[in-house]
Amino acid sequence: MRANERLFSITRMCQVLNVSRSGYYDWKSRPASARTQANEALLKHIEQVHQRARQCYGADKTWRALVAQGLRCGRHRVARLRRKAGIEARRKRRFRITTQAREGVKPAPNVLDQRFNTSAPNQVWVTDITFIPTAQGWLYLAVIVDLYSRRVVGWSMGERIDQQLVLAALHMALAHRRPRQGLLHHSDSKNIPASYS
Repeated sequence: MRANERLFSITRMCQVLNVSRSGYYDWKSRPASARTQANEALLKHIEQVHQRARQCYGADKTWRALVAQGLRCGRHRVARLRRKAGIEARRKRRFRITTQAREGVKPAPNVLDQRFNTSAPNQVWVTDITFIPTAQGWLYLAVIVDLYSRRVVGWSMGERIDQQLVLAALHMALAHRRPRQGLLHHSDSKNIPASYS
């Protein structure tokens, strides 16, 4: 009721919930119980441990840290207070190898050979793929950058690293820039030829 006082009248809420007005005002003015006050104090300690641990501790490690500090509390109580306050451990994502060279596929020669300075746009494009962790899983991003301007000229996102991901980024770059013949397109990915024109 307290949370909805601005939306509804006290009288109406008391009627709907079958609560007396005097009972509601008595409850509202009553000081918090000793247990509620103790929970609020413990929650402050839980939040401190959570921040010191860079939000990586779960309920069990948080409880162990509190006990090590000399605080008397139960493991389930700590878990319940964390859950109620919305405190969750930030999960570390395991690194995964996302690309592997295919057997028998010989990479193209490295024509770029670390020469990253160009004199005009659309002479050299470099490309790479990265991955972004999301709540639904990994999202893969292929990007093509013009070495002259250092601007992204094409990009593509997808749930898999495959030929379609790379080609979609290339098609975007070609449609946007319409380069002349002789453009060098370079990648250091093991699945994409290193340099080709």
